[in-house]
Amino acid sequence: MAADTPSTIVDIDAWEAFCDELKAAGQQIIRPEAPRDELSRAEGWRYLTRLTRIALDMFMECSDRDFPSFYRPSHETAKIGADNPDNHYLRAEINGKHDYRISGSRGTVAYLGFIAIAGGYEEADGNMRSVGAIDTHSGLEVNPDGSIDVILSQTPQAGNWLKITDDTVAVLVRETYLDRSTEIFADLKISRLETGSAKPAPLSGQKLKTDLASTAAFVKGTASLFADWAKGFKEHPNTLPPADQAYCQKLGGDPNIFYYHSYFNLADDEALLIEVDDVPECDNWNFQLNNYWMESLEYRYVQIHVNKHTAKYRADGGVSIVVSGSDPKCKNWLDTTGHREGTMAFRWIGANRIVHPRCKVVKLTELAKELTQ
Repeated sequence: MAADTPSTIVDIDAWEAFCDELKAAGQQIIRPEAPRDELSRAEGWRYLTRLTRIALDMFMECSDRDFPSFYRPSHETAKIGADNPDNHYLRAEINGKHDYRISGSRGTVAYLGFIAIAGGYEEADGNMRSVGAIDTHSGLEVNPDGSIDVILSQTPQAGNWLKITDDTVAVLVRETYLDRSTEIFADLKISRLETGSAKPAPLSGQKLKTDLASTAAFVKGTASLFADWAKGFKEHPNTLPPADQAYCQKLGGDPNIFYYHSYFNLADDEALLIEVDDVPECDNWNFQLNNYWMESLEYRYVQIHVNKHTAKYRADGGVSIVVSGSDPKCKNWLDTTGHREGTMAFRWIGANRIVHPRCKVVKLTELAKELTQ
């Protein structure tokens, strides 16, 4: 058997370059505008480890586009860009030049959507563009037995068809709950339709180098992108202005969602009161609290978000949400979990019209009076 040559051996330089890029990502955590308190700083370092876990799945473990598989790109312990606590996310890496089928059970989640993605946070422009979408809001067909089939191709197909393009790199699935405790998420699998190799190719040295580089680039690019977002949000604290919707779509946003992103900054004796007096007809709406790094706060054990189903409504049909660090003993209170500042997000999902929420900072001692007005 021929001996390995230098061109076929994976040199330590590839590993050292990977480690150097991860080290450089740490500069995002010590940016001058970022909070310097112990909690925010500790969560920042943990955030980088979480991004690394996500990226290793994305580029090292699930990157064979001839044999795609779904993985969770954001979940309870790995979070990106104001991840929605009401969502169960799935993603699979694909090649837009091939055709694929997604099949499985529909489940009972309130909203199920598929988006074909081009680009990613690891690229220079940081864009993760949507090139096609199909969802339950726009007529996703469900078989009588509760199963679904979706064809991904460049050529239109009968039934559920998700358009893809030459530069498509992935399909992202959003399954949105109204109540996680009672609803069943969709059970899906994906496969390439054309006949290809019978089994995956062994890992090559060049692929290993490429995947390591992409992993590190994703961590660095994602951390930088959302640190930039948080910096901008600080300029309008304790308000909820509409986000740039076109920009949200360039970064992988759902076309059925109208987004608001902002920043909370509250003293210990203050609360942020968020009110919507006229709730439009919609598939869902929700509001959530995030840390500075735009990770949703701990929603498994703490009430840090509220949605259409879980909210307690006022007698007039409107809704009031209260954000504070201590429990004011009122409806729809969200716990900042020790954070005096952080980011926040509001979404209308499939709304027939858009109603902007109102925000007001009030003293905790005055909150009861505000809620009765």
